[in-house]
Amino acid sequence: MTTAQHLDTIDLLRSREFPVEPGPSDVGSEGPGFHIAELNGQFGDGADDDEGGDAAADQRAEEHGALLNILERRWGEPDLFSLASTRLRVERDEEVPDPWRRLSVQMEWLHLWRIEDRWIAVGLSRFQLLAVVTEIDPL
Repeated sequence: MTTAQHLDTIDLLRSREFPVEPGPSDVGSEGPGFHIAELNGQFGDGADDDEGGDAAADQRAEEHGALLNILERRWGEPDLFSLASTRLRVERDEEVPDPWRRLSVQMEWLHLWRIEDRWIAVGLSRFQLLAVVTEIDPL
C-alpha cells in the first residue's frame, strides 16, 4: 500500500459508524467504539509473517515514517503513547476494553491524536503497521 492509500483508509474509518458487535472488517477488525486497520502485515501474533524478513520490516518502517510525517502536518505533533501500563493491566486480568487490550499485546508505542470526538492512533511493530480510530479513551 502507498501512503496515500493509508491516508484514505484512515479517513474512511474516521467517517464510518462503529459496529455493535466485534468482528472482521474489509480493512482489519472492528468492534463497539473502534476500527483497527491492518495497513501492512497481519493483526495476529506475526508468526507467519517472517517471509521477507528484514526487508519487509524496513518497508513497514519507511511507510510508518511517511505516514506520520503527513499526519503531523495535518493534525500537529502526536502524543507518543506507551502501552506498557495497559499491557501490565491485561496481564493482571484487569478489565481493559478493546481496542486497547488488543493493541497492548501487539504494540509497544502508538502515535496518538485526539481529533474531534475520536482518537486516531498509528502503531508499528515488527510485523504490523496499524491505524486505529476509536471513541474509547486510552487507558
